[in-house]
Amino acid sequence: MDCQHLVFSSHAIQQMFFRRISKDEVKQVITYGEVIKEKSDDSPFPSYLMLDFVKGKPLHVVFSYDKTTNTGYVVTAYIPDSNLWTDNFRKRR
Repeated sequence: MDCQHLVFSSHAIQQMFFRRISKDEVKQVITYGEVIKEKSDDSPFPSYLMLDFVKGKPLHVVFSYDKTTNTGYVVTAYIPDSNLWTDNFRKRR
């Protein structure tokens, strides 16, 4: 997804710090990753769960997207637990 503007919530920044996930890694997932879940009815904007493999590790990013301003809002980012995900981290068990 191509976002001209990217806004990180305070929750996202805090979780990224604890999980040692950089803003550049999150940007990579949003730019090149695969949408594995979409909630088009989320408010105020549709939200997405995206997956990409960054430096050999799976990374999930949850963000919402305002297409009128081309702005993405990062909600959180995490390394998915292999005990909770199947299909190469695409489906929750």
